[in-house]
Formats: sequence, structure tokens, C-alpha cells
Amino acid sequence: MTAPVAIVTGGAGGMGTAIATALLDDGFRVALLDRHGVGPAADGLSGEVLGVAADVGDEDSVRAAVACVDDTWGRVDALVNNAGIEPAHTVSDMDVGLWQDTLRVNLTGPALLMKHCVPLWRRQGGGRVVSIGSRVWLGGGVTPAYSASKAGLVGLTRVAARELGALGVTVNVVAPSFVRTAFNAQKADPAALDDYADRFAAAAPLGRLVEPADVAHTVAFLVSERARTITGEVIHVAAGTQLAPTIR
Repeated sequence: MTAPVAIVTGGAGGMGTAIATALLDDGFRVALLDRHGVGPAADGLSGEVLGVAADVGDEDSVRAAVACVDDTWGRVDALVNNAGIEPAHTVSDMDVGLWQDTLRVNLTGPALLMKHCVPLWRRQGGGRVVSIGSRVWLGGGVTPAYSASKAGLVGLTRVAARELGALGVTVNVVAPSFVRTAFNAQKADPAALDDYADRFAAAAPLGRLVEPADVAHTVAFLVSERARTITGEVIHVAAGTQLAPTIR
């Protein structure tokens, strides 16, 4: 039996490599897409890994990346839209260019990847899409463009689930809460980040932070046959922080 193939965007980051590890453990061949290539991020991975430099917000780049995976392995069974950016800003100081760039990567990127995988899914008779969202789509966050992009991703997912279901494609979102990764480490100095993480964990009903492996295992389930009838859903992997706070 031919091993299935997964594309994971944002493949050079901590979340991307955690997702790749889970999929490799499940027998996938994994193409890691990242704007500047994957580099040493793939060195610790065990299995068939293909690194592809790609800007997910640029259609020519996406087209070439999907073609590279198709030329190499002849199929794409799972698409994991993990790439994302979150530049700091508020509504009152928002720069239009920053807003547009955030939506280009976080929302246009997943749409373009789906678009260019459709011919492969039509040819092979199905596929899986999992996009990494955020709990902020529901409760709001501190950066308007990021929160808007993640809310938009849910809308895109539900439309795509309806359209692509006839091709045998499921489309879902995994929405984590705060996770200790390099992506989040850049937002503050280590001491401030430690304090935020402690307060965040204390506010969670489960009293703990989400780890990259928690997100990765949920992705692995959604791309498996065990989840073949789940589509158009948002799965919160947030230790309960997507819920309204408890009033005591």
C-alpha cells in the first residue's frame, strides 16, 4: 500500500515539526513548506520528509509547491494549514499593510493551498484539510488582524467543507489556546512570557497549558480514517479557555 502524503505549512516552526512528527509516526510522508525553507528543523524527523520553500500567500509560489509535491510523490492526502503570523497592533494604531499581510498569510494562504490541491483530490478521490486556527476566533484576542484572520478561517472551512465534500474531502479547524513555541516566544521577554503562561494556565479549567503535541495528535486524528465523517468543525484544543470565565 502506498504511504499517504501530507503537506504541512509553517513547517520550520515548533508547531509544524510537532505535527510532522505525529504524521510521520502514523506512516505519512510529509512535505514541509516554509517561506525560507525548512533547514535544520527537519533534521530531527524520522521518515520521508520533503522540504519546500514556499510563500503561502503568493499563488505562483503555492502552485509551484503543490506541483513539487505531486511530482515527487504523486498525491496529497492531507493538507495542514499551519503557517501564520501575528504582528502586534491595536485597532487605533493599525497599519493597513500589516493588516493585509496578516490576512494574506493566515487566510488567503489556506484558500490558495486548497485551490491548488483540488485537482489532486479530484484525481485520487478524496483528501483531508486541517487548518490551525485559534481560540481567539471565538473570544477575541489582542491583535485585530490575527483574530479576524482566524475567524475568517472558520468561515472558509465551513464553505470548503460543503463544496469539497462531493470529492470526498473533509475540512476542519483545530483551534489551540496559548502554546509555548518560538512563535509565541517572540512576543515578550522570557520573564514576562513565563508570567503570562502561569496566569493563562491558572485561568484554564484544566489548570494547564496546551502543548504542541496536543495539537499535533488532534490533527493526526482528523486526517485519519477514524475521522472520515467529521467535517466543517472547529475542535478547540484549549484546556477549556475557549469557555466563558468562571465567575465566583
